[in-house]
Amino acid sequence: MLRLLTEATGLIAFVRTVQAGSFSAAARSLGATPSSISKSISRLERLLGVHLFRRSTRLLAMTPEGEAFYDKVMPLLEQIDSSAEAVQSYRAPAGQLRASLPSELGRMILEPIFTDFIPRYPEISLSIGMTDRHVDLLRENYDVAFRVGQVEQAGLMCKTLSHLDMALVASPSLLRKHGEIESIGQLKNVPFARYIADGKPYPIGFVDGSNILPSGRIDLDSATAIRDAALSGVGAAHLIRRTVQDDLDRGLLVELLPHVKLQTVPFQAVHASGRLPTFRLQLFTDFIATMMRSPAREQSDRNGC
Repeated sequence: MLRLLTEATGLIAFVRTVQAGSFSAAARSLGATPSSISKSISRLERLLGVHLFRRSTRLLAMTPEGEAFYDKVMPLLEQIDSSAEAVQSYRAPAGQLRASLPSELGRMILEPIFTDFIPRYPEISLSIGMTDRHVDLLRENYDVAFRVGQVEQAGLMCKTLSHLDMALVASPSLLRKHGEIESIGQLKNVPFARYIADGKPYPIGFVDGSNILPSGRIDLDSATAIRDAALSGVGAAHLIRRTVQDDLDRGLLVELLPHVKLQTVPFQAVHASGRLPTFRLQLFTDFIATMMRSPAREQSDRNGC
């Protein structure tokens, strides 16, 4: 046992390589080089007397011995991490936190982060990416990603912070051209600026479980771009209500079918499985949840996506 403990670097390198999927991705997340990660794992393999990975120029896959070893080692490393977390709350939270926020919703979140969270926790440094793209948390070294919609990627842990109301909106100029919309069936006559996720247009869902796939001449992967397209009259849009509420109040956009109930979408905090949340991450996630959660819709799920 003592001989194995001397290879702590190799144990960490092995676990992170499994999580990240490659030596290079593991190296980026650990601030090391791919060569050093590979050598650490090779030393561990020599000590164990087995191969943990099958290596080729195109493939890195665990052997059966590697899978069995990972199942044993990962819970132990999690317990070590949790022992450190147990004492963090006794001192001022500090350190670096890297987070990904969705573009248009993130625009609304930034101001309270600047005016409230940062002054409240002066020892926490933030690095924030603003994108609707689903970032790879391990390969891009993010501590957390806040995402709108269901998370289906394997190896991720998520917590639903709130459920967001959606709205169908269009500019007055678009409605003058295409006429008023009085039924769901008439939506097919209106061009949409559609949101594209993984190469597929996002459907419009209704509370009765039905959905339609809008048609349109332009597909976009950013809620900010879709809002701009709606404001310019290029197409109608299916967007989070709070991101367009000011436009609706000012008459820049008009709500379509306000009497029809749309499905809400979950707003989730996502982190990599096997990475226990740090105290500073818990604080930041709770802060975002407080801003986003509606009392009437308060829902959370700590056990899965």
